[in-house]
Amino acid sequence: MKAARLYGPRDIRIDQVAEPRTPQAGEVLLAVRAVGVCGSDLHMVADGRIGDTAYDSPLVLGHEFMGEVLAVGADAADGWHRPLQVGQRVAVDPACPCRQCEACEHGHPNLCPHHTFYGVYPTDGALQERMIVHAQNCFPIPDALNDDEGVLLEPLGVAIHALDLAHLKIAHSVAIIGCGPIGLLILRLAKLAGAGPIYATDCFPWRVELARAWGATAAWTVDDGDPVERLMALAGGRGVDVAIEAAWAEHSIQQAADMALPGGRLVLVGIPGDDRLVMQHSTARRKGLTILLARRMKHTYPRAIQLALAKDQLALADLVSHRFCLDEVNEAFRRNLAYETGLQKVIITL
Repeated sequence: MKAARLYGPRDIRIDQVAEPRTPQAGEVLLAVRAVGVCGSDLHMVADGRIGDTAYDSPLVLGHEFMGEVLAVGADAADGWHRPLQVGQRVAVDPACPCRQCEACEHGHPNLCPHHTFYGVYPTDGALQERMIVHAQNCFPIPDALNDDEGVLLEPLGVAIHALDLAHLKIAHSVAIIGCGPIGLLILRLAKLAGAGPIYATDCFPWRVELARAWGATAAWTVDDGDPVERLMALAGGRGVDVAIEAAWAEHSIQQAADMALPGGRLVLVGIPGDDRLVMQHSTARRKGLTILLARRMKHTYPRAIQLALAKDQLALADLVSHRFCLDEVNEAFRRNLAYETGLQKVIITL
């Protein structure tokens, strides 16, 4: 079967690899149908690492994915503890915590120090035609959701977790720095939660236009002037209750801290290319900011599915701008890394 394997920075090869083994107890064999390209995948392709996590090549990327169940092992129960059936379409939570350590037992499986993660070394991901996955990581996709929407349950879960950390309340003012897929999902969920006004900024004009379409009270590019000064003018000099950083550009964390009001909350979702958090300590100290770093998600797939079904409120599939087949994976990453105009969410179909 075919698999797209990363051998080094910007070196992805379509290889013929062995078929997966027979699923064991608690496992299923999946025919992968669709995979989303995430910003963390771009880090791996561009830099050969994400944060302090490097890889020994070759590695199959892909952690936003869905597929069809081809075979089930004994006692193969899904994330709702229901038996999985051959032919079901499922979305897969890519995180595999140990479920036994202190973090897991305290309700923080996303912080498990022993976890593995599909698509992050040493565990291969979904850019391959078939793969074995843990049954309990699978969530059946309702017929009302298409394959793209099944893939997007993963980034939607990341956005849900970020807002859980934000402790958002009705009429809270929000600033979102970075209007990629995660930033836009955070924006839309914040609006659905009753927050407002919601301000958004990005370096790409087409993303700013999307932010406006997705409900931002005001949105602008960094070329429109100093982002902090502009927000303060719109917010009457007050700042915002919650500032969410979803870009991790060179100055975006400091901008988020400057935008937050005294006593506000700062949620950091983006992942820096150089693995450093740069912010003036005096800004955070004098404002008494509560600073939270988002680590993936936890227990979000059931909520994500319910939100995705409310298509009149959350047009999840509208995020998808480009599709490629597995043989076109290099073109998909090349264009994504170039941040081509209008390119928002890329789906690779198998």
